[in-house]
Amino acid sequence: MTEEHLSSFHPPLPPTTEDMQVSWLRLLRSRRVGVTTFFRLLNEHGSAEAALEALPEVARAAGVQKYCVCPEGVVHAELKAGQKAGARLIRFGTADYPPALCDIPDPPPLLWAIGDLSLLHKPMVALVGARNASSLGTRMAKSLAKGLGEDGFTVVSGLARGVDTAAHHAALETGTIAVQAGGVDVLYPAENAELAQQIGKTGLRLSEQPMGLQPIARHFPKRNRIISGLSQAVVVVEAAAKSGSLITARNALDQGRDVLAVPGHPFDARASGCNMLIRDGATLVRGSADVIEAVQRPAAPELPLDPTPEPSPQPRRSLQQTATLHSEILARIGPSPVAEDQLIRDLAAPAQSVAPVLVDLEMNGLIERQAGGLLARVLTQK
Repeated sequence: MTEEHLSSFHPPLPPTTEDMQVSWLRLLRSRRVGVTTFFRLLNEHGSAEAALEALPEVARAAGVQKYCVCPEGVVHAELKAGQKAGARLIRFGTADYPPALCDIPDPPPLLWAIGDLSLLHKPMVALVGARNASSLGTRMAKSLAKGLGEDGFTVVSGLARGVDTAAHHAALETGTIAVQAGGVDVLYPAENAELAQQIGKTGLRLSEQPMGLQPIARHFPKRNRIISGLSQAVVVVEAAAKSGSLITARNALDQGRDVLAVPGHPFDARASGCNMLIRDGATLVRGSADVIEAVQRPAAPELPLDPTPEPSPQPRRSLQQTATLHSEILARIGPSPVAEDQLIRDLAAPAQSVAPVLVDLEMNGLIERQAGGLLARVLTQK
């Protein structure tokens, strides 16, 4: 009788955060449970605990016999590894979870994080591009990352070689997020181990993968959806016609994000993907100001007294004016390099009018950019 009294009318205590982490991890790490299946099971059964109980029967109904859910021991080992690495586990629906990822179709239910979580609640822009980036491409990535960081944006990238590396380095002081394809404790590629450690101290490293997982090819497209999902816009600096950067750009379009690209020479295969994006409607990028304008960052509220009038829009050039400017530029540039700022002074034209024409001429193979901001005429050999 006493036993009956003690065991009745006492509702079970609500699950603790640790209990919920364990059950969510067990469900997510169970065989054949991806992100879509995870959220479907959670919605159908009301909790991860109930979904775990139902999962063997769900598997049997799908023709999978002798199905076993992920053992608790595996999850506790992962949690212990995360604690040892100084990582935190962020769960979907909590205050620390990045709000931007809640908008995408397949948000990661759980994220391991090492570093400054406050960066997840700041405006973000992704910079991605070729692993075998050119010198000009890495310089552009550094310039964009530095400018965006100084204007209050967190730079997001994938910690890969080339463009990613340049972007992370340039944004270390202002804030950068590295989304990893493997475990958040796996420093890949090896040559970026020191950079990854720096990001863990001053920026943030993120991964949805289990601790200790070595990345393989199929992990990178999944990683890319997080890079684009976190960001207001994705800027492609250099990319071949078939590359992971274009996968990120496609993800961004599917997620309703802006896609921007840096143009490159038509003969450079590393620029072919960017030029294709621009041809198909992506915003052309000449510098960080173009990115900031494209994402339409909210302006500071106007003061009630004596508001500053907005500048009037610059009139668009006619085709004849553009052709004339083309001729004037080509007349002033020879095989010997000339500084771009000197050329603009000689033309006595606004820099914002000359810059897009220079891009046109460069893409048409009529001029080339050299180190130090120099321009030279490309002579056609007969």
